[in-house]
Amino acid sequence: MNTYSAPLPDEKVQLLRQRYQALFESDLLDEIVQVGTYRSVPKDHIILDIGDLIAFMPLVLNGSIKILREDEHNHELLLYYLEFGDTCAMTLNCCMRKAKSQIRATTEQDTELIMVPVEKMEAWVVTYPSWRTYVFDSYNIRLNEMLEAIDTLAFMNMEERLLRYLRDKALINQSEQLQTTHQEIANDLHTSRVVVSRILKKLEREHKIQLHRNMISIPELL
Repeated sequence: MNTYSAPLPDEKVQLLRQRYQALFESDLLDEIVQVGTYRSVPKDHIILDIGDLIAFMPLVLNGSIKILREDEHNHELLLYYLEFGDTCAMTLNCCMRKAKSQIRATTEQDTELIMVPVEKMEAWVVTYPSWRTYVFDSYNIRLNEMLEAIDTLAFMNMEERLLRYLRDKALINQSEQLQTTHQEIANDLHTSRVVVSRILKKLEREHKIQLHRNMISIPELL
């Protein structure tokens, strides 16, 4: 599927100002409008892959993105989600160090982004207090989420991990109906499809979820 990139249309400028005015001062918003590029990305599209050189940093307008790591056997592990108002701390880190990406960023939903050139990152940290606060807060939030991911791996059994995953996915998508497959869940949780299928069937027998073709209904979990 193709993505769409362009200078910021007037309606997206208005949306940016509306959604980020509580985070950034007006002069910074003016600069983002001047240098930013609007990008529309369909669901399940890779925005940034492991090993890519990072030229832009994303600001989410609408939709959501999942951030994944990959092991030496090409198995993925979900780290966290990005939504409106979020940016990726690991991308920021790579930008500051001028390093290649260590994560994969994939759209969870159809997503609208403003792509900001990386060369603006350091300058804005010095120039704009709101940007400096935004960057440091992003690091703190993502660090806590990654610590939670480590705790989940270390201390939760697979059923607990799966339940948490389903709840988080429902909240991100704002829906009790999850359009997903057992294999996609297995990929995100770094486990096998057989294990996921077995636990999902157990949860269905316990009336906690309802299984359909490529969809899971989880009203009892929310």
